[in-house]
Amino acid sequence: MNLQDHTLNWRNASATRIIASTLGILVGLAGIEHGFFEVLQGNVSPSSIWIDAIGPSQRFWEYATETAITIVPNFFVTGLLAMIVGILVTIWAAAFVQRKYGARILFFLSILLWFVGGGFAPIFFTIFAAITATRINKPLTWWHAHLPDNVRNFLTKLWPWSPIALVVIFWTGVEIAIFGYPLLWFINADLAYGIQWILGFIMLGIMLVSILSAFAYDIQKKSDSHQVSGL
Repeated sequence: MNLQDHTLNWRNASATRIIASTLGILVGLAGIEHGFFEVLQGNVSPSSIWIDAIGPSQRFWEYATETAITIVPNFFVTGLLAMIVGILVTIWAAAFVQRKYGARILFFLSILLWFVGGGFAPIFFTIFAAITATRINKPLTWWHAHLPDNVRNFLTKLWPWSPIALVVIFWTGVEIAIFGYPLLWFINADLAYGIQWILGFIMLGIMLVSILSAFAYDIQKKSDSHQVSGL
């Protein structure tokens, strides 16, 4: 088996792997984006470990801050590390998360990203991405036993639309966080900031639904294959 078959065979990838990879990729790309704005702030020291990834001179609107933390007392170095680690997270999530220690390494890299200015996406998305990654190519017996048939059938129908919606809402939230538009065309900044928070909670809900829909899809796919093999 060559390397491509082992790491990048998406055609036969399970839904569980796809959603775990998707969450990890979003974490990595968000870290790269945070790092870009941190680098733009230059060779200056933050006043504390709590930083605004987008500095005052880079803001497109007053709430474009993107709060993060860093253990590195330099914006330029923080941003450079965030982009490097973000790239590593993205590559690992896309190509290697299904390996034996894939979930653990994804978790480690994402937490490292959090400590070098990668933003708060690693906190929420990483936990669920790593947990989901541990279920790749597993029988999902517990979920099969505890998801009622009608609920599982409903969740199965949400795949792949739920992760697509998750990606769209995630990047819509990032775009609003940076630029404020298109909300600022219609409402004031305070209301736009509130809607941005609401989108964040909606995104977390869709993330959970996406994970469950991936589990349900894989359970159903395995059940169908067993029925076919039993004919």
